[in-house]
Amino acid sequence: MNPLTWSFVEPFYKLISGEDRKGQMKKITQMLGLPMMGLLVFLLLWQGASSSINTSLGQFPGPVQTYQQFTNLVDEAQEEAVKEERFYERQEERNARKLEKNPEAEIKIRDYVGPPTFFDQIGRSLVTVMSGFILASLIAIPIGIVIGLNSNVYAAVNPLIQIFKPVSPLAWLPLVTMVVSAVYISDDPMFDKAFLNSMFTVLLCCLWPTIINTAAGVATVTQDLKNVSQVLNLSWMTHVRKIVLPCSIPMMFTGLRISLGIAWMVLIAAEMLAQNPGLGKFVWDEFQNGSSESLGRIMVAVIVIGIVGFVLDRGMLMVQKAVSWDKSVALR
Repeated sequence: MNPLTWSFVEPFYKLISGEDRKGQMKKITQMLGLPMMGLLVFLLLWQGASSSINTSLGQFPGPVQTYQQFTNLVDEAQEEAVKEERFYERQEERNARKLEKNPEAEIKIRDYVGPPTFFDQIGRSLVTVMSGFILASLIAIPIGIVIGLNSNVYAAVNPLIQIFKPVSPLAWLPLVTMVVSAVYISDDPMFDKAFLNSMFTVLLCCLWPTIINTAAGVATVTQDLKNVSQVLNLSWMTHVRKIVLPCSIPMMFTGLRISLGIAWMVLIAAEMLAQNPGLGKFVWDEFQNGSSESLGRIMVAVIVIGIVGFVLDRGMLMVQKAVSWDKSVALR
């Protein structure tokens, strides 16, 4: 059984078997009872506050109204899926009749171009943020290792890091947009420019925390381990793989988690600002729409953004636990 699954099931198993029932009840309360209580208090406060707030679009949505809008978004996605399925069915029937009359006739399959659903927007944002994050990590981790191992390289690169680290990624967005428009010219592009604009903006915000924390992790390698490497006459690459990486993984993943969290926040803002497809554009479109349902839909998006950010962070923590020699990493 997966260690994470067992840590969840263990208190219930021990409680049923009669082992330290008082202690197991305390663990279950901490694991489930207190979070559920905190969530219930939050929902009550949310409902109470929303009932007393009236906006130009109507009353601020409470939990019930937000849930209703979520179900509406689910229904709309299902309806759109049915439309897409029927669209392709009609094409197949038309092409079949065409081939029946003329077996050598040229047939075409057109792509469905219906409006993206809420869940399509979620998928688009996830693909964008993970593409930018992975590409940034592939760049930042080697740089962090090199500057952590070589003080001269660190002295040369550090001023650049300190200058560009405080710059808001959204300040890069106009420049990124212009560069992509000027450089990425193709009659049959593999990626649309809106995707590249958002992805490179995410990349720029992911670089600095990962570089800094990776370099700090490399610096934690003790002199004793360095001496062992010298005695064994390890090559530079073997030294990095066997000595440096295992020691620097905790700090490295701290940087990766910070980078991913910042990337998710920045992406939503970039999609709103540049009107690129994704959750950010969904929020902005609903705000501009100004219907009585818009506030509820925006609240759905806000909650989904938070849940996705939480899941991404938990995922990174699980990856850290899987690759780290220290299996006691706490999922907090």
